[in-house]
Amino acid sequence: MTIPLTSSLVAQTVAIDDPRQLLPFADQTSPLLWVRKGYGLVGLGEALRLEFSGPDRFTRAAAAWRDVSAAAVVTDEVRRPGSGLVAFGTFAFDDESSATSVLIVPRTIIGRYPDASFITRVSLGDGAEDVDPVTTAYGPEYRIQLTPGVQSREGYLDSAERAIARIQAGGLSKVVLARDLAGHLPAEADRRRVLHDLALGYPDCWTYAVDGFIGSSPETLVRVDRGAVSARVLAGTISRGPDAESDHDQAVALMTSAKDQGEHRFAVQSVLTALQAHSPQLRRSEVPFTLKLPNLWHLATDIDGRLSDGSSSLDLMDGLHPTAAVAGTPTRDAVALIRELEPFDRGRYAGPVGWVDASGDGEWAVALRCAQIAPDGDITAFAGCGIVADSDAATELVETKMKFRPIVEAFG
Repeated sequence: MTIPLTSSLVAQTVAIDDPRQLLPFADQTSPLLWVRKGYGLVGLGEALRLEFSGPDRFTRAAAAWRDVSAAAVVTDEVRRPGSGLVAFGTFAFDDESSATSVLIVPRTIIGRYPDASFITRVSLGDGAEDVDPVTTAYGPEYRIQLTPGVQSREGYLDSAERAIARIQAGGLSKVVLARDLAGHLPAEADRRRVLHDLALGYPDCWTYAVDGFIGSSPETLVRVDRGAVSARVLAGTISRGPDAESDHDQAVALMTSAKDQGEHRFAVQSVLTALQAHSPQLRRSEVPFTLKLPNLWHLATDIDGRLSDGSSSLDLMDGLHPTAAVAGTPTRDAVALIRELEPFDRGRYAGPVGWVDASGDGEWAVALRCAQIAPDGDITAFAGCGIVADSDAATELVETKMKFRPIVEAFG
């Protein structure tokens, strides 16, 4: 906790007319955003910042947030998930990462949903002035080229080959290997332009921005809403076809791929195992379905149930992360191999990103199709894919290129 909590947070939520759009309210250089199909949350300013690291970062975050919420004075006339006291969050992938995991409570939050819009103002009794929401025009256009970072294409091929050999020798069934791209953003660049392109191009994904970490993810790690829990598992990928007939053929090829179906089963089982301790009667899609995105097809499975132990969305993360979809199987062995073969710290890539409210309800995505923008403007983007025994290294490299497309096009 980087700011001592010497007094209770005070949050007041009132209904407002539909603001029509959320992104124009966001800060140009440090946006806080969570939107899908134009609905979600935008935050302004910073009332409280909580920081965590290490293997106990999730349990410490859940405990700290319970303490903050219990002490808070909340007046909420809207009373729905996302109203009242809310923190935006992003967490590091690896227990050993140098990246900080954060929960940020904005001073002002605007929420927009089909059935309600609202504004929440948060104060800490520190005398700071309210941050009034004002829409501003986007800054000048810019184009940033992202180029190979620490991991070269050749290096990735070598790492993938070594991973395939390790899997074929036994000991683990799957590992997810990523590579990175790098670039630099000018100090005056309006970061909302990148978010605008992501939200417009990928409306069915969660477009997010927290502490310089931005992206657009199709995968829901966990959602908690008044005791209901749900997740969407994605594993197995193929590119879209250039026309309707070939696109259909691609979807069929994905559905009938033994390699992709096997990879998907690992990912689904890891989520079921993590959630069953909290929700014994989970329901899931009988068979995976194909999820269509603008650039590719995913195999997907939806899981839902009722929480039996009152867990918050933050409580669930300690068991859920990392799923087999972003680490591998068995998890411990896969993470160890990732540390061995990836020549970089993943930071927040493939970690949870989203929000939590005072009741513990929240929405968290797996941080994919993403980039971290450092304070000096340096950009690091990540994409990865699942390696199994019958993987082909060159094919996996092509898959990472497909997955880089949203963030590369948004910057460029």
